Formats: sequence, C-alpha cells, structure tokens
Amino acid sequence: MQCPFCNPSREVLLYEDERIRILIDSYPASRGHLLVVPIKHVERIEELEEDEKLALLNGIEISIKKLKEALKPDGFNIGINLGEAAGQTVSHLHIHVIPRYKGDSTFPRGGIRKAVLNVEDENLSLKEKWIKNRLKEDEKKKLVELFRNI
Repeated sequence: MQCPFCNPSREVLLYEDERIRILIDSYPASRGHLLVVPIKHVERIEELEEDEKLALLNGIEISIKKLKEALKPDGFNIGINLGEAAGQTVSHLHIHVIPRYKGDSTFPRGGIRKAVLNVEDENLSLKEKWIKNRLKEDEKKKLVELFRNI
C-alpha cells in the first residue's frame, strides 16, 4: 500500500516545507483534527535527526496557532501512536493535533490518558461521527488561507 503521508492529496495538504507536512486528518476525532508529519518516511521518532524533531514541534505550534484563529477551540490533545500496540495504523510517524471544544465529550478529564482504556475507538467504528467531524468547506478554506500566510 502506498503511504498516504508521503504522497498526500492536495485536498488534505495545508502546509509543506523541506522537513514537515501538515495535513487534515481524513478520519477526524474532532473538527479541525490535523496531522504533523515528517517528510522523511520513518516509523519511529528516534529515526529522525534533531532538526527534524524540532520541525515537528514547530509544526505543532503552527497548527495550534492556525486552528485557534480559524476555529477557536477551547483546548487541544496532542498525541503520537508509536507502534501497532499503541494504535499506529499508518507506518509513517505522525503527530495528532486534536482541537477540543467545551461539551464535545461527557468525560474530558484524563484526556490522552484514556488512550489505554480497553474500549474501541467510536470514531472509527461510527462512520457518521468522523464524517460529522470533517471541516465545513468555509472552515477548510479559512484554514488553507491561514496556512498560506506562514
């Protein structure tokens, strides 16, 4: 299977430089869910050079800034799934930047810590949920415009 992060569609590509890409997640956990991905195809963070790691952190910061401007979320979850046991489904390192909104979860306390609970990800099993979480066209246009101004 061809890597979706090495050759992303223009539809999901928001930003690209010599080290990273910022993509719109195709199966969003929330409205505005983005992925920060190294250009270099690696599976593990330790395979990156220090400047590439710093570029990922900068990509997270850029993503948060632009999402705040475009969608005004109330918080963020930032996460990396490293290895199949941790839930990694695409073998290309990527960092999830997930905007959070007051009221989007009945039990937000614990945030990323809930990743180890033994429950199925309702986002993946309920297609209508991730379809609902996709950006509206006007929101996507606003994000694209904001990322052009970097």
